[in-house]
Amino acid sequence: MTAKKKDHTLFRKNFARTLQLIGKRGQTKPMLHGAPESIVILARECYGDCILLTPLIGSLRIEYPELSIYIIAFSRIIFNFFSADPNVTEVYHAKRNMKRYYKGILSKKFDLLFNPKDHPSTHFLIHSLLIRARHKIGHYNPNHEGLFDQLITLEPNTHESVKNLSLLSAIGSTTVGQCRPYLPPMPVCTETASFLKTLQPGTSIGINISAGHIGGHRTLEQWSQLIKSFTDETFIILSAPKELEEKRKLEQPHSNVLRSPSTQNIYEVGEIVKKLKILITPDTSLVHIAACSDTPIIALYRKYLADRTQFGPLSTIQDIIISPTPDIIDIDPHQVTAALHHMLEVLSSEARN
Repeated sequence: MTAKKKDHTLFRKNFARTLQLIGKRGQTKPMLHGAPESIVILARECYGDCILLTPLIGSLRIEYPELSIYIIAFSRIIFNFFSADPNVTEVYHAKRNMKRYYKGILSKKFDLLFNPKDHPSTHFLIHSLLIRARHKIGHYNPNHEGLFDQLITLEPNTHESVKNLSLLSAIGSTTVGQCRPYLPPMPVCTETASFLKTLQPGTSIGINISAGHIGGHRTLEQWSQLIKSFTDETFIILSAPKELEEKRKLEQPHSNVLRSPSTQNIYEVGEIVKKLKILITPDTSLVHIAACSDTPIIALYRKYLADRTQFGPLSTIQDIIISPTPDIIDIDPHQVTAALHHMLEVLSSEARN
């Protein structure tokens, strides 16, 4: 851990202790009389986190059809993500349009508040304190004690989707969360729509070259070698818009790579992934996008236990390759090739049966 990160962690802990003195609540189990009428959920900052929140939102909507579900976002991309979700009543940005936020959230009182983070987060704790709710529920952490009415205790490194769904039992629901992760419907641009019409389901292998974290990239040469090893397969390259140039460089020299448009939003990515035979990715957001359509996945992970346990794949057919270092560039190319060979054999065997 760097000195800067240590200082930041220490600040958050000290800040949490201060809030514990200011806003102490007695820990009691929620005593809801009938179905809850409203819930405020604080949404984490990354796409992958929010995709893993959708099973909870979908399950709440099924269990409590009349429930008002309010999402508090801390970034524009997450605000836009949940604004497109028909299961969500309203979305508020905690850092913008404060007049609307005050009128719609801070001036009111709700039945439930849920903070999905299991560690002290400055912004999340502030808003957990500011938002008024009859019952505030979070995950156990020493720095969360006294700030919530109920703290959920789970095993270390529990999958993020399970942590989110644990809210159901915490509020007395007997429904087992069966809702799959999903992507809220968003507009699809003309170019992507045309491409999707030409794409036959289950005929192409997707390679995502982008990652939202340090140590999550492989070289174009490594990807190129993989493509060359499977001349009978058709590949599609996915990337973030800022890496479009790298995507084009990988598409151009290979006759078995199908040129695809640059996607304009996460829903477009999901529509392409839905039609893939297999997706290979070093990015957990794409891992969870694949889960939405149960697309077979080969996931490349850094040498961090939490990455592959808390944010592991949910696709039925999956393979995880772990780097010996904190950088997935150090995964042996032969491992990726072998994993793809094996998954193709598995799919072929299933097709025969």
